[in-house]
Amino acid sequence: MSAANNGTDGSFILMQLGTRRFALRSDIVAELAPPVRLHAFPHSAPLLVGVIVRRGHLVPVYDVAPILLGKSASAHRFYLIALRDFGKVSEPSAIPVDGECELATVEMQPREAGQPAYVSGRLTLDGESVDVLDFEALVISQSSGGSKAHPREALS
Repeated sequence: MSAANNGTDGSFILMQLGTRRFALRSDIVAELAPPVRLHAFPHSAPLLVGVIVRRGHLVPVYDVAPILLGKSASAHRFYLIALRDFGKVSEPSAIPVDGECELATVEMQPREAGQPAYVSGRLTLDGESVDVLDFEALVISQSSGGSKAHPREALS
């Protein structure tokens, strides 16, 4: 799946983590990649679990399940690859997901009071409420001091 060119207002990629679904804006999603070998290494970033090699590039993989579900993801079937901005440069980062992802075009409702900063809004789909995630805020929510560090800076 490649949705980077499908990004319009109200267009979201729905992803499955555990028993819940979450959404990302489609304009930051590059692709849904099949599972490949995860290369783990010593590092200091709490959510960074390793890297995958995709299209000849190292792509950092962030396990966001502990934040969203309260536990690490068990098995996953795909990597959802989204773009993160580091100044003038955008680079891919991956999230392990449990199931198929889908494109949905729906109006996003505002974020409710009291929700974490990484939730940017909510979608209602067939009676189900789906949190829209701010990928940047989610990844930096657990980094030291909340600073936006480049993944290569997490290596120790």
